[in-house]
Amino acid sequence: MKRYIQFILIVLAAGAIYPLIYLRTNYQETILSVFKIGLDDLNIIYTVLGFIFILGYFPSGILSDKFSAKYLLVFSLLGTALGGFWFAQIPDYTSVIGIFSLWGVFSVFTFWGAHMKLVKLLSTPEEEGRFFGFLDGGRGVVEAILASAALFIFSHVLEKGETLADKTHALQYVIYMYSAVLLVVGILIAFFVEKEVAKPAKNALSVIDDNAQTEKGFDFKDVNSVIKNKFVYLMGAIIFCSYSVTWVVYYYGGFMEKNLKITPVTVNTIMVIVLWMRPIGGILGGFLADKLGKSVTLVFSLSGAALTLFCIALLPASTTNFNIYYILIILGGTFVYAIRGTYWSLLGDSRIDNKIMGTAVGFISLLGYLPDIFIPYFSTIVFNKFGPNEGYNAYFIISAVLGVAAICVVTIFKRETQKE
Repeated sequence: MKRYIQFILIVLAAGAIYPLIYLRTNYQETILSVFKIGLDDLNIIYTVLGFIFILGYFPSGILSDKFSAKYLLVFSLLGTALGGFWFAQIPDYTSVIGIFSLWGVFSVFTFWGAHMKLVKLLSTPEEEGRFFGFLDGGRGVVEAILASAALFIFSHVLEKGETLADKTHALQYVIYMYSAVLLVVGILIAFFVEKEVAKPAKNALSVIDDNAQTEKGFDFKDVNSVIKNKFVYLMGAIIFCSYSVTWVVYYYGGFMEKNLKITPVTVNTIMVIVLWMRPIGGILGGFLADKLGKSVTLVFSLSGAALTLFCIALLPASTTNFNIYYILIILGGTFVYAIRGTYWSLLGDSRIDNKIMGTAVGFISLLGYLPDIFIPYFSTIVFNKFGPNEGYNAYFIISAVLGVAAICVVTIFKRETQKE
């Protein structure tokens, strides 16, 4: 019971920390108008954030092997909350870049490796698929609940009018809500999570043995074994391509407003529904990974995501019923979240000792989350070349092609694990 309680609190922390950073998912056009910036400026902000992420992933793994995960999580949540309260003051563009830089440090360097390592150590080998599935699906539940509350606040304020002042107040209330939740979750972690992770059941001998190794201490020489492990690079490539596909959820909202001319409240409603698909996709993907196989489930999810993206991009917006787009976007979101709930479960097949699991997670994340840097910059190039409307279609097609590439790498990974 202790490990399940700690797992739930970790899921709560993971679900609360990122929605504030990625407000553009539901409020992109509102952010652009309230902060008086263009899409290029917003992409620069997220490119800077991506650089901070990439610089932080690998050290975050080492940090999680050296210090208490509990205190790292508390520090991360409180730091992100303070950045949120600053962001709500609608500061100038330079300050916004500074805020996102701080968020990059708090949400990756001090948070990422710690929470991923804890989930891996809390799960038995037979539970890895569902634990990582529940991690992403549980995050989805938290994010969807928060997004629903934010939508209620946002739409309630905008009932009075849709002037710039009204949009500013609505966005501020949303930011305050997310920041307050982070403070509360940080306090819960501080009071109810033990300094040492609870051990799995005693029949999980392999996990207990690995935990015993962890207690001997981390040695920097062990980084060598991570760098030489071929499965680390294969997993990095799988997550790189798969994560690139999952980035499309941040562009669905802009696509509906620009290409389909849908009102902001309707866009937010659809995107909240998409967020509610995260627990369904993540948890279902995790269970199927344990029942049917991790690689098979990931390939199926990638195929579904690629197919929906091709359809969204190639259907004529002028003659296609909006309901078809809504179905494709919601279905595509389900596949995307199944991908996110599955690719980390492959970690159990990677022949990595738990003693250096945090370092391995950090190094894989360094490779796999490079899209955080290149996608905002790359999308700017795509939109400049194809225009504000056709740019979305071109971006979706490129993302679908990356999904096909991910399927190829997963096939190679499965073949190599079978050899071993």
